[in-house]
Amino acid sequence: MEQLKILFVLFIGGGLGTVLRSVFSKLLNPISEHFYWGTFGVNIIGSLLLGFLIGLTYKNPLFASQSLYLFLAVGLCGGFTTFSAFALENNNLLKNGQFLEFALYLAASIILGILAIGLGLWMSKFS
Repeated sequence: MEQLKILFVLFIGGGLGTVLRSVFSKLLNPISEHFYWGTFGVNIIGSLLLGFLIGLTYKNPLFASQSLYLFLAVGLCGGFTTFSAFALENNNLLKNGQFLEFALYLAASIILGILAIGLGLWMSKFS
């Protein structure tokens, strides 16, 4: 029965994250045909949120609960972030000969994603 509860928590969190990612991407990706702003934003916001949630689990026993952690960190953040879409979009930029856009998109996503995790961890110290 516990396994079924875990699967349900992941299902709901992942579904919610996926819906949020879809809405966010549809709103922001059409802004430019040279850069995927929606996917980029989702990855950075997802990294920030994940860092913040992980930081909270270090401080607060409530957030260390397996169900809440699985719902928020694994389900919601996992459904919200879009690394597979990110990889496909980078491939498209390369295929289209957009080498500068590829380099900027790749570097900015990785660097800002890592910095966002650190910022989220730092932010969690004040909550």
